Amino acid sequence: MHFVRCALLLVPLLTAAVARAETQAPAVDPDYIAPAASLAPERVQGMQQRLLDWPGLARYRDDNARLPAHEAGRVVFYGDSITDGWGRVADTTFFPGKPYVNRGISGQTTAQMLVRFRQDVIALNPEVVVILAGTNDIAGNTGPATQRMIEDNLRSMVQLAQANGIRVVLASVLPASAYPWRPGYRPAEPIKALNRWIEAYARESGAVHLDYHRAMANAEGGLDARLAADGVHPTPAGYAVMAPLAQRAIEDALGRK
Repeated sequence: MHFVRCALLLVPLLTAAVARAETQAPAVDPDYIAPAASLAPERVQGMQQRLLDWPGLARYRDDNARLPAHEAGRVVFYGDSITDGWGRVADTTFFPGKPYVNRGISGQTTAQMLVRFRQDVIALNPEVVVILAGTNDIAGNTGPATQRMIEDNLRSMVQLAQANGIRVVLASVLPASAYPWRPGYRPAEPIKALNRWIEAYARESGAVHLDYHRAMANAEGGLDARLAADGVHPTPAGYAVMAPLAQRAIEDALGRK
């Protein structure tokens, strides 16, 4: 009877926790909804600069032009800051000796990545693209985003790649229990929900599913400081966990007809 009473007492608490997770409003950059007159001039200037090249097409345009048109075994890693930092963060390496190309841009959402997909992926003629994206959508970096919006963008990128003969590795979003730039927002559950869809869609579409989340998440659905000092961006130890998982996924993709 004591066990039953305890269980009954826990039900409302669990129900309330689930309700909070389900009703959490999408995150959004506060600057986008603040009265314009309240913003410091430098913040307005920063937004203007971003809008001048919203998808970030200028970032890799010159680098792309310097690449040979074709290269055996070329793989494009495509994503946001987590990809961008790989090999560029101190004490990290990016698959030395392999013809792998980093096309990550810090802060980007799937909507921005979809716009530059033809320039930064298809035009490079890779054999495989590794897509890792979605956490910045959940953070509201380019405005509030529902999971369906993220799904649509990821689905479009996969379809574009496959229509051009590029094999796809679709990666789970890395764990995060908080975003330093979105105080108070709790992304762990939205990330898990998106990752469930990513896994199912990879299976449905014939893409290879790359599960970083399961290998890296702690009990809170986030990243320990050893793997990400700020809880989001991998340390060298974090990238060391990711690298062999990515390599196995690429080999799996290359082995598929």
